[in-house]
This record gives sequence, C-alpha cells and structure tokens, in this order.
Amino acid sequence: MAMGGVIGTGIFKGSAETIALAGPGVVLTYLFGGILLLVVMGAIAELASVYPNRNMKDFVRQAFGPRPAFIVGWLYAFLMLSVCVIEVTAAGSFLQYWMPGVPLWVLSLASAALILGINRMSVETFGETEFWLAGIKIAMIVVFVILGAGLLFGLIPGASGDAPGLTNYTSHGGFLPNGWLSVFSALLVVMFSYGGSELIGLTLTEAKDAEKVMPRVVKSFILRVVLFYTLPILIICGLIPWNQIAGQSSPFVQVLEATGLSGAAHIINFILVTAVLSAANSSIYGATRMLHSMAAAGEAPKALGTTTATGVPVGSLRLCAFVLVIGAVIAFVAGDNLFSILLAVPGFVVLIVWLSICLAQIKLRPHYPKQPTFRIWGYPYITGITALLLAVIAAGFVIDPQNRLSIGVCVGVLILLIVWSVAKFKKTEE
Repeated sequence: MAMGGVIGTGIFKGSAETIALAGPGVVLTYLFGGILLLVVMGAIAELASVYPNRNMKDFVRQAFGPRPAFIVGWLYAFLMLSVCVIEVTAAGSFLQYWMPGVPLWVLSLASAALILGINRMSVETFGETEFWLAGIKIAMIVVFVILGAGLLFGLIPGASGDAPGLTNYTSHGGFLPNGWLSVFSALLVVMFSYGGSELIGLTLTEAKDAEKVMPRVVKSFILRVVLFYTLPILIICGLIPWNQIAGQSSPFVQVLEATGLSGAAHIINFILVTAVLSAANSSIYGATRMLHSMAAAGEAPKALGTTTATGVPVGSLRLCAFVLVIGAVIAFVAGDNLFSILLAVPGFVVLIVWLSICLAQIKLRPHYPKQPTFRIWGYPYITGITALLLAVIAAGFVIDPQNRLSIGVCVGVLILLIVWSVAKFKKTEE
C-alpha cells in the first residue's frame, strides 16, 4: 500500500519539475531525501515495535498529548486529500495525451469518480485492486530502466542511431547547471514524491505481528524507493538534455518519443494513468482511515466515522468526494497551472508530519515500557539531526516567495488547526 502511495505523480510528472530546477544533479536531491526518509521510517519501525497496534498519530499522542496528535491527524488527512487532488489532476493531464481537446477538469473528475468507486468496494477487493495497480507501475519502471539503459549505451538502436552515452550528464551546463543551491530548491517536490511512505505507519493497526514485520519491511522498502526514483531520473537525463524536457507531459513519454519509440510511448502513457490512479487510490485510503480513526476518538465529526456493512468508511469517503469536486473546480479555473500551484502543499505538510514522527521517537525512547525489537542507530543524534534538517527545509520554503501561495495555504491550515485544538481540548479539560 505504501509503495503504491509513494510511486506516483512525484516521479512520473513531478520529475519534470525537479529536473528543470537542478538538471541531472537532481539525483543528489533524491538521494538526500532518501536518507531523511530512511531515518523517519526507522523511527516508525522502532515505535511500532514498542507500541503495537497503534499508528503514527498514536505515537504523537503518546509523546506529546492529545493536542499535537489532533493537529498531526488532521494535517495528515489534509496531506492525503491534497495529494489525491494532484494525482487525479495528473491522471487527467496524461489522458490529454490522447484527448487534447477535452478540458483537464473533465478528465480529472472522471478519474476521481473511478477512484471513489474503487474505494467504495470491500477492503479485500480494494486491496486486490491496489495490488495490481501498484504492481503495474513498479513493473513499468523496471522495464523503462532496462530499455533506457539499452538506448543509452547503444544496445538498442534509437531514432538518431547514435547512443548518447554519458554526454548529456556533462553538456548543456554540466551536471549542476543551476549550481548547488538548485539541489535544495528541488527538495519540496522530492519531499512530496516520497510522501506516502509513512502510510505504513497508518496501516500498522491492520497488520499482524507489526513489531516483527516492520523492521524488515522498512529496510527493503527504502532501498526500492530510492532505486525506483534515482535510476529513472538518471535514464531520463541521459537520454534527453535536461533543458529540453517540457512540463506538460511525463518525462517518461517524452524520452520514448524523442528516441523514436512512439508506439511504446502510448503504452507507457497508459501505464502512467494507472500508476497515478494507484497513488490516488492509496491517498484516499490514507485519508479515510485517518479521518475514521479521528472520528472514533471524538476528534472529528461523528459522520466521518460511519461505515458500510463491509467496513468501508463511507462517511470519510463522502468528504473525499467533496474535496475532489472542489479540485475539479480549481482545475477549471487554473487549467494546466494547477499541478504547479498544488505541488508545494503536500511537500510542506510531509515535512511537518515527518518532523513530528522524529520528535516523538526522541521523546519516547527513554520511557519505553519494553525493549524495541528494532532500534534506530545513533540515538539521539541521527534522529535529532534529521528533525533539525526537516525544520530548516520547512522554514526555507516558508520564506521563499515562489511558494508564497501554496505555503500560505499550508500555514493558514496549520494555524486554524492549532486554534481549533486549543478550543477543543480547553473544553475537554474544563
């Protein structure tokens, strides 16, 4: 489920944004983000081994009390809902590859209706559907890397007949054409790309023997995520000059078109549609489960806690449907600019959620009721440094004028949640 959430628009469409910012050197941004992700996932694994059958909101509650847990829970739901809007928007933009005359908002709304229908199914049917959707995109990345490597080194003939080799990594301004600071500039998109990994922390309550399974899952998951991002980025930048990658369609399709494999480009575009729908599927799952959990704890309206006879949180699903309709309206107004406008929202919220997980692990370790079966190394320095870096990155994007609109929305939501939590728990305490 987490693999389905983390491999989506961030790599298939957002990679055009990151490559435009940093050139081939953006691979360093993905590696740096992967290191941060490794520490966060390690913290989740450690906490899960000590506090079984709890999710990440519960970890924050255990460490800091109900108010911060309330804020993190709603922030995470906000994160998943915004990601879902982005994913269905990306699906609509990929569908425009075949239907350029159809408005983006119409295709996005159709994609949203399909995803909502899948989430209306029973948990077993939903899981089976998501398994195949996620499997298709993972297989596609593997095939793309193998095919791209063959084109890159001349093992497979391309349109021009000449294999580019390593020339595109050093030409057109060099490996870092926009300087070292560009690596930092691409971080917000990369954080959005890796967002969804913490979905493992949300699904712990539905897993058997989570404290035993979690460490093994984290180790394999991190390696796969980094490889599934860095290798395709290297292939893309090797096959096509970084400054010739357009932002409207996927770099995956652009690469295959540029190399003369137009038939394969249609196949890849079909797989891209299923890939981002898979990510949207995971996002709705994360949002509905978090909202249902909060409703059960009295931290959200009771209507969000209603379920069907098969256990589907239909109340939360209705809220997701409303948000997706709002997203379609925004797409109608903003058009092709919607993706760039929304991209920074989940990236910033991911930083806050990851930061809260790190701080919870630091706070709780001296008070564990039992020894964890998995311990993150270098405590408290590694987790502390990671928390500091996440805070610095978040602060950097708050003061960046280019992100003013998106970050303004995030800060506004955060302030609203803080005020709401103070009022809510003040009444409870009284």
